[in-house]
Formats: sequence, structure tokens, C-alpha cells
Amino acid sequence: MGNRQVLIELHVNQLPYRLTVDPSTTLLEVLRRDLGLKGTKRGCDQGHCGACTVILNGRAVKACTLLAVQADGKSITTIEGLSSGDQLHPLQEAFVEEGAIQCGFCTPGMILSAKALLDEAPEPSEQEIREALSGNLCRCTGYVKIVKAVQKAALVTRVSS
Repeated sequence: MGNRQVLIELHVNQLPYRLTVDPSTTLLEVLRRDLGLKGTKRGCDQGHCGACTVILNGRAVKACTLLAVQADGKSITTIEGLSSGDQLHPLQEAFVEEGAIQCGFCTPGMILSAKALLDEAPEPSEQEIREALSGNLCRCTGYVKIVKAVQKAALVTRVSS
């Protein structure tokens, strides 16, 4: 049998892409290697750490455990797609203002998990925030500043809506 390649279409950060991939290629590999979107981090490669989290059709998913062919025809948002030019997304601003970024490795995944939550629940409780972020591991913080950043962003987003 040889290398059977599959044509897929992805909409990443509102841009269309047509790619030919091996059926065993993960979405993480396509984003980083083929599209050059290095903000999506490779962590554990097992879906445990959340560093590779992206938003797929409105839901936070782990790109390391999702095959690229499973994302065919779907809409994907990576950390690069959150800001608008030089204007940071309110979540990105809140993470900076609250000091929720230390080494920064987990930050893209944290922010995208929080974005998926706020899109679904604009006024989340602290417990809902903690649950939404439970699939994202951070070795640097105690999560307190991260939760505060999400709460701040939720408030800012509600006020500006």
C-alpha cells in the first residue's frame, strides 16, 4: 500500500487552506509544520497538557490528538487568529495585565480554552472557569492569576458588548 495522501480543506483563522496530508497526520503537525503557526505548542502529544489547544467549530480541542482529516471542512482558531492586527483580544490583554503569563508555554492553550468558555458562557463562575481550564496544565503558576485574568476578560467583554 504506500503513502496514501488525502486532500483536506481547513479554515484557519478565517483563511482557507487546501492541503494534501497523510491520513495519520495530526492537526497539530499541520498547524505547526505546514501552516507555520507556532503558537500552538507541542507538549505531551497525548492530550493531557493542553498546550496544543485550538478552537474547532467553537469548541476547545487538543490538536495533538485530532487527526487533520477529522478537521476537514471545519473552522479552526489558533492563538494567532485572536488578535486583530496590533489590537490584542481582551483575554490576551487580561493575561498580560494580571501577570498570568510566566514562561508562556501554556498561555496560548489557556487563552483558547478560556475563549471557548466565554463564547458559550459570558458570565462564568470561578468554578466554571477552573473546569474549562482543567485540561490545561501550567507548571509555573498556581492558576490564581490565570483565573483572575479570565474573570477580568469576561467583565471587559460583557461591558464592551
